[in-house]
Amino acid sequence: MQHATPLVVRDITKRFRHRRRESGANGNARTVTALSSVSMEVGRGEIYGLLGPNGSGKSTLVRIVSTLLLSDAGHAAVFGWDVVREPARVRRLINRVSVEAAFFKKLSPAENLCYAARLYGLSPGEAMRRAREMLDRIGFPVRRVNHPMEELSRGQQQKVAIVRGLFTSPVLLLLDEPTTGLDPRSKREVSAFLRAIIAEHDATALFTTHDTEEADRLCDRVGIMCAGKIVAEGAPEELKSLVQADGAAEPTLEEVFMQLTGKRIEEQDAG
Repeated sequence: MQHATPLVVRDITKRFRHRRRESGANGNARTVTALSSVSMEVGRGEIYGLLGPNGSGKSTLVRIVSTLLLSDAGHAAVFGWDVVREPARVRRLINRVSVEAAFFKKLSPAENLCYAARLYGLSPGEAMRRAREMLDRIGFPVRRVNHPMEELSRGQQQKVAIVRGLFTSPVLLLLDEPTTGLDPRSKREVSAFLRAIIAEHDATALFTTHDTEEADRLCDRVGIMCAGKIVAEGAPEELKSLVQADGAAEPTLEEVFMQLTGKRIEEQDAG
């Protein structure tokens, strides 16, 4: 399967039923379509970004690919392995970093990472060597490696989550808003770190974000998501060319998003 496409998604649809609180147990439920016939492919060594506001379907798609959620229609495959019929094979090839990363908050980053490493079959010595190296590369303050997680900032905790997700050197990284809570400098450190790690391990990444500058800076190709659909796809420069007038200054991905959806990402987040 090593020559298969890292990620193929075909016509994925997912709906959720939400019961209205005021209606009681027997009240009417409404159906929300989170994903509507979404299709995409991610090539070897590529960083593919899903750019869209909260609620656009990005995280739902990541959960389906990572075998945590079943779709209602369509199919997805990781290096040729079907995420529904062959989930164990898929899980050996992937790792997911989420904005909702959970830790033992009373333990330190070192202790949390050593615990995770043992689950992955690494020795404590090898785990600490690798953890310190990666934390340093990602810009984590080494002096805080033995402080309890609950004393760390949101951004520092997220850096630990990213390092934990890379312990197994997965060939497909599923990065679901991994830089949420990071300041601009930390976002750039994480972007550089991810690019280097992906190149070193010949890995592939699916990266979700609502930060247009980050998508432009980090991703080889971007799929713009709105209301459960990918409304445009291409390299950042290709997407910008869709709205660039002759002789005009190069637009930003934010302007591309506004042109295609009618609203800024922040407005759709608020909505």
